[in-house]
Amino acid sequence: MSDSKRIQRNKTRVIDIGTARLGGENPILVQSMCATPTQNIADTSRQVQALADAGAGIVRLAVDSRKDAEAAIEICQQVDANICIDLQENWRLAEILAPSVAKIRYNPGHLHHHEKSLPWQEKVKRIAHWAAEGDTALRIGVNCGSVDPAQKQLWPPEDSVSPMVASALEHSALLDEIGFIRYTVSLKDSDPALVIEANRNFASTRPEIPLHLGVTEAGLPPDGVIKTRIAFEQLISQGIGDTVRVSLTVPNEEKYQEIQAGREILDDIASGRVRSVVQYQTDGPNIISCPSCSRVENGAFVELAQQVKELSKNYLDHQLTIAVMGCRVNGPGETDDADLGLWCAPSFVNLKRGSESLGSFPYDEILEKLKQEIENLIRNRGTVS
Repeated sequence: MSDSKRIQRNKTRVIDIGTARLGGENPILVQSMCATPTQNIADTSRQVQALADAGAGIVRLAVDSRKDAEAAIEICQQVDANICIDLQENWRLAEILAPSVAKIRYNPGHLHHHEKSLPWQEKVKRIAHWAAEGDTALRIGVNCGSVDPAQKQLWPPEDSVSPMVASALEHSALLDEIGFIRYTVSLKDSDPALVIEANRNFASTRPEIPLHLGVTEAGLPPDGVIKTRIAFEQLISQGIGDTVRVSLTVPNEEKYQEIQAGREILDDIASGRVRSVVQYQTDGPNIISCPSCSRVENGAFVELAQQVKELSKNYLDHQLTIAVMGCRVNGPGETDDADLGLWCAPSFVNLKRGSESLGSFPYDEILEKLKQEIENLIRNRGTVS
């Protein structure tokens, strides 16, 4: 049991997530997400169980098709773990999943991609109805790179926090209105300062709602752990947070590192071993990379992220943000705010400058192309140190 039971927190609602209790005075749950393809039932079942055995109170699986959903249901029957389903754009899969899983996470921004003629409110009501009938919990998962487009239009382009918070509040209000209160909320960004701001703002308005904390696409260890630690220290020390996930770019067989890092951070906070920093050091290159998960279509993604990190050491005098994404779900949108972005397909890598596409290149050519673009960028804007 983590020392997190000694951390004083907001008195949030208590909700059941399978056999776990989340919120209130219950210990903060550490969770992780499988990196194996969900349809590979044998490998994914082994990874789920390994993560649960390492201390994961919740283990998440990505589901984007009926075959994924059917595999996830079979996995639930083979493991002793609380399974959360990460729905992508196919929100109707919640109907068949709800009776078998402990929790379903949906992304408010993704609800706009399928069946655009159906209002998002109707989609949420149906998801909540299926969740209630299936005796499962929900998570409203708001991400910086896939915010509800209607909310983004209401705020200045430079304000990325307000539309995230507004979207989370809007969805929370709807679920409360229809009588479904068995839910958590997450507000994630790759910048720990924005994670801190978003969660503080949400908690100041709705302190009773349990919060799932995380820095999305935190990246490779140790930087990814440091970014996450800063956000967790600032929030949990103020009573904010009921479950956490450390999102690291690591090989499949090392996913347990997410659990270890999360438990260590919580134990340090509980024991008063915290750092005094409030803001992540932004000098020099900042490499953002998503955690390895079952949406990754080529395992070379993790090696590529490591190679990009190594390449960035040649540009320590320059402030650059390079995003390396492993799939078509996070890749297109969550590289837009980076100076340069790479998102990986099965046999090629898409290269971007901000939101502009620069083309697609084989894995064995992408580093040279990236180097050229880095040097073009530096040359065009001058040295920033």
